[in-house]
Amino acid sequence: MMKQCLENVRASVPLVHNITNYVTVNDVANVLLACGGSPIMSDEPEDVEDITSICGGLNINIGTLNQHSIQGMMRAGKKAAKLGHPILLDPVGAGASALRTDTALKLMEELPLTVIRGNISEIKTLAFGSGTTKGVDADVSDRVTEENLEDAVRFVKNFAEKSSAIIAVTGAIDLVSDGKTCYVIRNGRPEMGKITGTGCQLSGMTMAFVVANPDNKLEAVAAAVCTMGLAGEIGWNNMQPGDGNSTYRNRIIDAIYNMDGETLQKGARYEVR
Repeated sequence: MMKQCLENVRASVPLVHNITNYVTVNDVANVLLACGGSPIMSDEPEDVEDITSICGGLNINIGTLNQHSIQGMMRAGKKAAKLGHPILLDPVGAGASALRTDTALKLMEELPLTVIRGNISEIKTLAFGSGTTKGVDADVSDRVTEENLEDAVRFVKNFAEKSSAIIAVTGAIDLVSDGKTCYVIRNGRPEMGKITGTGCQLSGMTMAFVVANPDNKLEAVAAAVCTMGLAGEIGWNNMQPGDGNSTYRNRIIDAIYNMDGETLQKGARYEVR
């Protein structure tokens, strides 16, 4: 399954419209190219409807919000919905400010989201309408651990069912659920948290996987999450003395570029609950 999801991305070269934050926009574009997709970046309200019309899916990331980009998100989202294109929301920092929280909740309310991907704090904010997110990192009290895993799986399943979206919670342990099934994924390295934008990159790549696997969206999201985590492991194994987080970022992108279906199939570490 994982193997086929990646191979479908390589074969179909899905075009993804990204309204993402300016901190990580270049890395998102490069990861999409590395996994076999094709990126377009546009948040201009007068431009987004035309751009999203020629793409297969829409990735919305609220990391660097302004009123201009919010208008672009809404217009692109409504156009994508009209065309039946999948839409992903990455609620970066939801819970850290009223603007971020309110914008994420409004997007969730007004758009038929296919996937919502964030850390556990951000996802809890959307589920409960408020939160305690500190910056863009998960609140330490919200980390998914082996000790609270059963409760976390139940929460993610319930929110997926309630929101009618596939929920992807990423962290030390990743959870991906459509409300019925939950993938518990244990790929990745803690050092990935020292790089700005691995989550943003994953959101862009996830949309490419979803567009390329329209009949297996849950598996596609899980495969994308495994791909990023496994790339983090491979990239770390390739680090040399003197390398730091800038090199690590590039090694992760290179690992995705060189990833094949067999490597992903063998390296993906997950269970289904």
